[in-house]
Amino acid sequence: MPELKLTSPLQYVKGVGPKKAEALAAMGMNTVRDLLDYYPRHYLDRTNVVAINTLQIDQMATIVGEVKAHGVLHGRGKRYEVILGDASGHIALLWFGGIRYWERLFKKGQVFAATGRVSYFQGMQIVHPDLERLDQDSDQMVHAGRIIPVYPQTSDLNKVGLSSKGLRSVTTYIYDHLSETIVDHLPAKVIAKHSLIDLDTAIRKTHYPDSREQIETCRRRLAFDELLRLQNLVFQHKGYKEATTKQHRYQAPDDVFKGFVADLPFALTSAQQKVTDEIIADLGRDKPMSRLMHGDVGCGKTVVAVLAALHAVRNNLQCAFMAPTEILAEQHYRNWGERLGRVGVKVALLTASIPAARRRRIGEQCAAGEVDLVFGTHALIYDYVSFERLGLVIIDEQHRFGVDQRGRLYAKGADPDLLAMTATPIPRTLALTLYGDLDISTIDVLPPGRQPVRTVWRTSDVRDKVFGYIRDEVRKGGQAYVIYPLIEKSEQMELQNVEDAFAQHSAGLLKDIRVAMVHGRVKAKERDDILDRFRDGEIDALLATTVIEVGIDNPNATLLVIEHAERFGLAQLHQLRGRVGRGKKKSTVVALAQTPISEMARQRLDYFASTTDGFAVAEADLQLRGPGEIFGARQSGLPELRVADLWRDRDYLEATRDLLEKLFARVDTLDSGGKRLYSYLQQSMRNHYVNLGGG
Repeated sequence: MPELKLTSPLQYVKGVGPKKAEALAAMGMNTVRDLLDYYPRHYLDRTNVVAINTLQIDQMATIVGEVKAHGVLHGRGKRYEVILGDASGHIALLWFGGIRYWERLFKKGQVFAATGRVSYFQGMQIVHPDLERLDQDSDQMVHAGRIIPVYPQTSDLNKVGLSSKGLRSVTTYIYDHLSETIVDHLPAKVIAKHSLIDLDTAIRKTHYPDSREQIETCRRRLAFDELLRLQNLVFQHKGYKEATTKQHRYQAPDDVFKGFVADLPFALTSAQQKVTDEIIADLGRDKPMSRLMHGDVGCGKTVVAVLAALHAVRNNLQCAFMAPTEILAEQHYRNWGERLGRVGVKVALLTASIPAARRRRIGEQCAAGEVDLVFGTHALIYDYVSFERLGLVIIDEQHRFGVDQRGRLYAKGADPDLLAMTATPIPRTLALTLYGDLDISTIDVLPPGRQPVRTVWRTSDVRDKVFGYIRDEVRKGGQAYVIYPLIEKSEQMELQNVEDAFAQHSAGLLKDIRVAMVHGRVKAKERDDILDRFRDGEIDALLATTVIEVGIDNPNATLLVIEHAERFGLAQLHQLRGRVGRGKKKSTVVALAQTPISEMARQRLDYFASTTDGFAVAEADLQLRGPGEIFGARQSGLPELRVADLWRDRDYLEATRDLLEKLFARVDTLDSGGKRLYSYLQQSMRNHYVNLGGG
């Protein structure tokens, strides 16, 4: 039989061939080693497949059975039911969304493995189980009595026969004919210190583990390597930036700057003053500033960013201030344009909805140095916009921009300083890992006078009472938001949508108050008019999608209702909560959840209702569902983590950082093991180089 090497092309592996090789290559898999690095998504433990008649309520179990019947059930909400049966009995599998998908998936007589928690409602059932379709004969015969890997799937892989079953066949053949082992890049003393297993065993057994315990042992080893590569990218990128010297220089803040601060209608909090001082000191260095300013919703980051922009302008530099939405860019321009103009700053606004001729004129003014500070959206990155002396780039809600967008704006200057802002507080657990190449400023004090926001969550069967509360709040002089997950009705998801809700409630539960609707498809002019009327008190209740998640500042809004709150992440729920509590009136958030509610969603909603501390929310979000939006807050080219869990593996964050610091501190005196690791990391940088953003 032919022997395989790790470098053998996949096309020539038995069971692959040209078409399958092409589909694998499109996903970056060209060699045997590439495929072995395609790890399972989860596992089916068929060492413990149970008969249906032995199932117990609240048991986590895997069953294998035949589809006896399937179809849509109607009641308080549509749901899809499949009756799965084996020789001992039958059980109902239920889904409360994606009806069209399930209708296409199931056919009578098919065999499936279903894994999930057993519950009871008019009979035994499993809600939203994990599924894998099996062939009636061969698949069960080949894979009975073992732990089965289930791989991430794409439509292209499925089309060429590389479902999980197909991939299992290929990996089984590879391991039956592989003539070499994978060389471990970690020195033996590092492996021993952290109680890791060797790399060859970790990869081999992650595909075909002998036990559940072994799955976790393998995952932890692969997670260590993944976090080591991540830390290396950040570590080395910081070194590249430290080697850069910027051309522009800053003088100390002048009297105009000091007068502007003194004339603000409020005093800076201690945290705002501390961060302002950090930024000014950083701007004064000869290296380009790369600083992340983060803090809770409503902590006052914008005024600090505006002061940084003013300092740049007073040093004869231009500043580009990019926001993720027109709403937010326009709000910054409206709030600060006139005040900055009074101290001689030439301010402009540039968004996609501004007429083309006007946009080009603003671009020409920026190029000629006639604009000092331009607030804008992604329109700032277009080719017709250039700058004469761009010295500072400010990116608001920076996780909403991609690497290329931020890089294109940064490239419009000669090593400008960079200030990124986010209202998603970064857990201390992650700060040094995700932002080790940035200096971090934290605003952890809210402006005085802010009232704590009362937060509760309820099931959607009390919606009528909640809408009565909206009417009561309006009668007392307040205003309300009602947030929906969708713009219009979806065939894939049974969710409330803002268009149907507006039509229904403006003529029903909310007919006695002034109601308006805004979402991403509303034209800019109409949207701005609606938001202005809402701020001016001419609209009582604003029905909206998450388009208002950032950029709406209405101190008179005292009530926020979130429909389908179970569908939102904890960080996003907290961000939405920041739309109220901006004035001196007491505010309330009511999160409405549609039943059935998963245990994870219940934990999320309970925590949301129990704390308004954004930093605590960020830590809980990380613990409950992984990095999610928190990891997205970096969103600047860092590789996706496939096996590492930044909460469960947080002990490795410090361990890998410590290993790198020691490695690079003595690179000239490394032993053979250290040299092998250093070479691996350098090769990893070449193979997976990413741009971590400007600065």
